[in-house]
Amino acid sequence: MPSKKIAAEANFPAEHPPPLVVREYDEGSDKAAVEELERRCEVGPPGKPSLVTDLMGDPIARVRNFVSHIMLVAEYGDGGEIVGVIRGCIKTVTSGKKISSTEFPVYVKLAYILGLRVSSTHRLGIATKLVQELENWSTKNGAEYSYMATERANQPSLNLFIKKCNYVKFRNPTVLVQPVHLHQKPLPSDITIVRIPPNISEQIYQTLFSCSEFFPKDIDKLLNNKLSLGTFMALPKNSHSKWNTKNAGDLLPKSSFAILSIWNTKEVYRLQMKGVSAVTHAACVGTRVLDAMVPWLKIPSIPNVFENFGFYFMYGLHMEGNDGSRLMRNLCKFVHNMAQDDVDIRVLVAEVAPMDRVREAVPHWKRFSWEEDIWCIKRLGVQVDENNCHDHWYKSSDSSEVIFVDPREL
Repeated sequence: MPSKKIAAEANFPAEHPPPLVVREYDEGSDKAAVEELERRCEVGPPGKPSLVTDLMGDPIARVRNFVSHIMLVAEYGDGGEIVGVIRGCIKTVTSGKKISSTEFPVYVKLAYILGLRVSSTHRLGIATKLVQELENWSTKNGAEYSYMATERANQPSLNLFIKKCNYVKFRNPTVLVQPVHLHQKPLPSDITIVRIPPNISEQIYQTLFSCSEFFPKDIDKLLNNKLSLGTFMALPKNSHSKWNTKNAGDLLPKSSFAILSIWNTKEVYRLQMKGVSAVTHAACVGTRVLDAMVPWLKIPSIPNVFENFGFYFMYGLHMEGNDGSRLMRNLCKFVHNMAQDDVDIRVLVAEVAPMDRVREAVPHWKRFSWEEDIWCIKRLGVQVDENNCHDHWYKSSDSSEVIFVDPREL
């Protein structure tokens, strides 16, 4: 459909078709070609482990849970070969600032870019063109900013966005990964864990995260999404009876507490580790055999990540009080035990700001985690104004202590 084409074709004479066209993804005609491109791009360096993604037949799955989303493809040559793809979505989030006159949070509308893939045989500025066209779509749909996330080691991606597309490094949250073992993790008898209904969770999160960065305005849609498995709170057993959420003044417990929500990624995509040596593979199997044989020893077994697996993402993590750290650790143990009931879930993942107190309380393996996920950002469509509070946020290197990571954009 000509109306779906994003790149302008008027600059080319009619008798000479353009060598590259960027247009919106069409599931009926593009699905097979996009899946093949994704498969080729997922192949890692020879002799090195790589983590590959299986989108389970839905190339647009990673942005589908946002109301405003798009996927673009790049076609090359007369045959219309698909040589690149990119995905994006638009959301409204907090900036970590407040309106001085009302104390209400300042919201900004921004686009998130993800899933950029380009054929290794057709570089020629295709990635830059895809980013530019997604930015154009974002601007037309009211986005004030565009941002992306990548690993610190992904230098080609950083070079593209920073050097060619004028993004700047903005935030660097920490990704924490905990394997799901075969043995259960014991929970102390003096702690109560309760499930909180979505409507109460929404009020609690608005109270806790209104001054954080990237807290979504549509938190209600997130909490009521079928992939959100619930919000849970851990608190001392002797304080549970005193907590009455029906009273607006008692929305938060007076005692110490910890809270988080769980997102089930396995319904969106699966992961698989490839390129691991036979010795490493055998060693991992050995840990699971021992854990199954003698579970009372609580051997930290490594799950089978060499076949397709899913993970639970823990979001909205917050703790308060002198006993907050212990409550958070045990709440994460509860999620671990919950994950054992699903054979497809092999790891738990959380992403938090470097200065967030929950970082030290969330159980994780340093070997599987990484210290710096790099987020880069760009102001779209307008001249930078020194007096605009939005521009001060954009240029600020000082992050709030808390970043709310939306699981819909994983």
